Order: sequence, then C-alpha cells, then structure tokens
Amino acid sequence: MLTVAVLISGTGSNLRALLEAARRPDFPARIVVVGADRDAEGLAHAAELGIPSFTVPFRSFADRDAWGAELGRRLDEWEPDLVVLSGLMRLLPSSLVARYAPRIINTHPAYLPEFPGAHGVRDALAAGVSQTGASVIVVDDGVDTGPILAQERIPVEPGDTEETLHERIKPVERRLLIDVVRRIATGDLALTP
Repeated sequence: MLTVAVLISGTGSNLRALLEAARRPDFPARIVVVGADRDAEGLAHAAELGIPSFTVPFRSFADRDAWGAELGRRLDEWEPDLVVLSGLMRLLPSSLVARYAPRIINTHPAYLPEFPGAHGVRDALAAGVSQTGASVIVVDDGVDTGPILAQERIPVEPGDTEETLHERIKPVERRLLIDVVRRIATGDLALTP
C-alpha cells in the first residue's frame, strides 16, 4: 500500500477528492498525514476523516530553507512513499525537493508547459487562448517545470472569468490526481526526476 502525505495552503478541494478516493477499499494508496504552510481551511477535511495533520507556518521561519528543513522533518516522521502538493502555494527549497525527488508530485491548473506559476488560469485568460488545461507533474527545482505525468485540455468558453474557468478545471485536476496516485501505487506509472 502506497503511503501518501499531502501538503496544502487553502481550502483543500483536491485533497478532499483524494481523501474520498483513498477511503475506497480498492484504492491502492492511503493518506497518512496532511500538512499545511498556514492555518488552512482544508485541514478540516483531514480532521473530519481522522487523518493526522500538522502546520509549519512559513512566516514563523527566517527563510525558505529553514521552513523547508522543518517541513522535511515533519514529513520524515510519517515516512511517506509519495508527497502530493495539493494547492500548496509555496515553492519548496531545493534541499527538500532533492530529499524526496522524484516522489513529489503537484497539480497545476494549466496545460503545462503553458502558463506556469501561481496564476495559470488568469494568464491563460489574459493570453486569449481557446483552450487551457490541467496537469499533474513531478516537482523539480523549477516553477512547474518537472516531468508531466498526466494532462488534459479544457476549452476556454466565451465570457469565462478566472473563477468560472478555474471551477471547470478543478474537477479535471482531481480526476487526474487520483488516477496518477493510483497508477503510481500499482506500478503502472514510474516516477522519474
């Protein structure tokens, strides 16, 4: 059984979907812990389902490396086979990425390498493209530059706002994430840095 740690910053909608999938008896992975870089709303999902959680507030540390060292220490307590970034809005320091590589994956609301970074949906709209997408990648030292594990196109509809487009992307992100975790757990998908 693949053990998974999930890191979040916000409401945890992707986390919730992954937690629900992991509750099914036929799902080959289990969530062992949920961590956050702040007092995130999504931690309530873990509490509701009896999953341990922790918070390592970014602002409590002098710099990204000190924060990453503590985050790594907390993750190490659980010895996860896989770390999933599910809306974690912080770049991990390279020392933490190296420690877990290639066993860290992330979702992104764009069809990478198009529109990397924190504002993928906004950037797609600003570019006037007719389609964007959702991606699941291996985390590396860049910003959304790691190997792509899965992705799917999503049309941009006339009159879309950042909110409406993002709401259509989220279910695709969730489905792709659950499928990628399942495939990693069953050995159908090998992680490479």
